[in-house]
Amino acid sequence: MTHPEGSAARQQRADALMDEQLMSDPDSFDGEQYDREERAALRRVAGLSTELADVTEVEYRQLRLERVVLVGVWMSGSADEAESSLAELAALAETAGALVCDGVIQRRQKPDPATYIGSGKAAELREIVEETGADTVVCDGELSPSQLVHLEDVVRVKVVDRTALILDIFAQHAKSREGKAQVALAQMEYMLPRLRGWGQSMSRQMGGGGGGGGGMATRGPGETKIETDRRQIHERMARLRREIAQLKTGRDIKREERRRNKVLSVALAGYTNAGKSSLLNRLTGAGVLVENALFATLDTTVRRAETPSGRSYTIADTVGFVRHLPHHLVEAFRSTIEEVADAHLVLHVVDGSHPEPEAQLASVREVLAEVGAGGIREVVVVNKADAADPDVLSRLLEAEPGSIAVSARTGDGIEALRDFIDILLPRPEVEVEAMVPYTEGGLVSRAHREGEVLSAEHTDQGTLLKARVGPELASALRAYPQP
Repeated sequence: MTHPEGSAARQQRADALMDEQLMSDPDSFDGEQYDREERAALRRVAGLSTELADVTEVEYRQLRLERVVLVGVWMSGSADEAESSLAELAALAETAGALVCDGVIQRRQKPDPATYIGSGKAAELREIVEETGADTVVCDGELSPSQLVHLEDVVRVKVVDRTALILDIFAQHAKSREGKAQVALAQMEYMLPRLRGWGQSMSRQMGGGGGGGGGMATRGPGETKIETDRRQIHERMARLRREIAQLKTGRDIKREERRRNKVLSVALAGYTNAGKSSLLNRLTGAGVLVENALFATLDTTVRRAETPSGRSYTIADTVGFVRHLPHHLVEAFRSTIEEVADAHLVLHVVDGSHPEPEAQLASVREVLAEVGAGGIREVVVVNKADAADPDVLSRLLEAEPGSIAVSARTGDGIEALRDFIDILLPRPEVEVEAMVPYTEGGLVSRAHREGEVLSAEHTDQGTLLKARVGPELASALRAYPQP
């Protein structure tokens, strides 16, 4: 770290350079009536205009991460937990396309209300930024608008918090129309209170009355620039909410159709990069994108699969979760996560090779409870068992009754998982025997699709069927009793 003496000397040189620049400007000295610092603050700087065509670009500090320094506040728990949280932040930053130069943790009871880490540590952070040549500081927490401003003023580079970083990753990875709309909505909800302008541009008035019809008494204060931008953002957010609601209606119709057809459903839920998509591919041969990156999957994928006993079911791959998942994202992706709430069985996938799998389990369960999916039957699937520490693996399996260890990469445990799914999926409650005429082949197809066919024998009279089915289908089959 740079010595304080060197920092002071560098600051003196910088101040001297500023004085020199001001004095070298022939217009900088205009008698004693102007304060030089104030004059410098009012100098016109190119490229800071907020007169932008697209309201989403209004000083939104779009992430163009290159070299970043990470900073976290350690308030509770062990030092290992604090370091693990910062390591996860590093993985998030790399997923967003950043090069992590350094990372520091500040021990505090609570974040500083002004600069998040305190003024003294903020000054030290500025020295680290200068040493590493970083262009961005990423904070491991959600900063208030004033904390962002004050910390930026000290470190003199762009400051981004954990929420903005996750939103940026989601924006990069969203592919479907619904995914893009959900991310855009979450970004706007996050950015709205952080909307800032330069100088007077955001507070100037847009004019209330014109020169034609109204007189002096009719001219109101009008609308300031920042109010105009906020109003436009609110209007766009309303449009996005309507669009998401329309897309949700389409998914609800499909889900209702599956429910009406008594299709069994399984949902994959879990921490980001736990291997849910790999597991889906193993169970169904779906060919879904698998990438060793955080939030590679944002759009829900539903595929059809079959149990070893021949029962059909659907399996849905959902968006991954992360510690302190931004509230805006949970709300925006609520309609997608609801796929989990509607499932008959949730496979909660956890990365067995992670140093803190229990913390991952707790984070996911917190989000599932928030969207009303906490009461669904859950099976913990410990993935990456081939790379897991044997002690951690045995501890997890012991702590989670009914859990199962698998490796989506090698295929170990997949057949046992298929059998497990077959056992745990609800079975039709009515057992019936019927001689179904060949003219009523649709009933046999329904028995295969909706129930569990125990035996089917083709005779001269028709299909001698023995099956477990739902009450409605059982009633239809009883019209053709066995002779």
